[in-house]
Amino acid sequence: MVKQTAGRDQLGAFAPKFAQLNDDVLFGEVWSREDKLSLRDRSLITVVCLVAQGLIDSSFQYHLLSAKNNGITKEEIAEILTHAAFYAGWPKAWAAFRMAVQVWKEDDDTEDEKTRHEKNMLFPIGTPNDGFAQYFTGQSYLAPVSGKQVGIFNVTFEPACRNNWHIHHASVGGGQILICIAGRGYYQEWGKKAQELKPGDVVNIPVGVKHWHGAAKDSWFSHLAVEVPGKDTSNEWLEAVENDIYDCLK
Repeated sequence: MVKQTAGRDQLGAFAPKFAQLNDDVLFGEVWSREDKLSLRDRSLITVVCLVAQGLIDSSFQYHLLSAKNNGITKEEIAEILTHAAFYAGWPKAWAAFRMAVQVWKEDDDTEDEKTRHEKNMLFPIGTPNDGFAQYFTGQSYLAPVSGKQVGIFNVTFEPACRNNWHIHHASVGGGQILICIAGRGYYQEWGKKAQELKPGDVVNIPVGVKHWHGAAKDSWFSHLAVEVPGKDTSNEWLEAVENDIYDCLK
């Protein structure tokens, strides 16, 4: 589910109903219907609609950033805006290009590595994993893959990013399965040696086991996190992984 709080943050006191419709209906319901249209396709449609209206403002910049995070490449946004120029208007496209150049600007090698990493896997990197940022060291990204029957999420870690020690709980069933799809990372259970992870590796995590997982220092890393169905499932977040434990990993 796409989470948005801009409405309540900016207009919650002045226009609470508008804020609720923006956050809960537009983003919480319409944007979240990924069984109908992917986030990537919705971003493409939104960008073109805003260009057609000439709305090249902060909201347009937000949607350009979302489009980038949802998998639209620099080459694709250039083609999208070029095509839209013939229908929406040349001056509008020029204005949109000025902002797109800044959003897709590759400032350093880290951005280049992120782009190359995403091209090496079938699933998008998604958006910054802000809802769980307090439980991660470094920047992670989240892209829902499936919310039906079994929850499946593509989780991407920048180099040296890892989550805190944590435990999956359930009275029946539960646990998690990690399917590694790109880059190089690690998985470690409490009291055991860290296990290096590469594309194709699968990790079965039972309930009640204290563990962490994340990227190697020199590599981006992505895995699918499959939530095993169960009863009374919960996740207990614990302390961050100590530097002396992580730093000894190659």
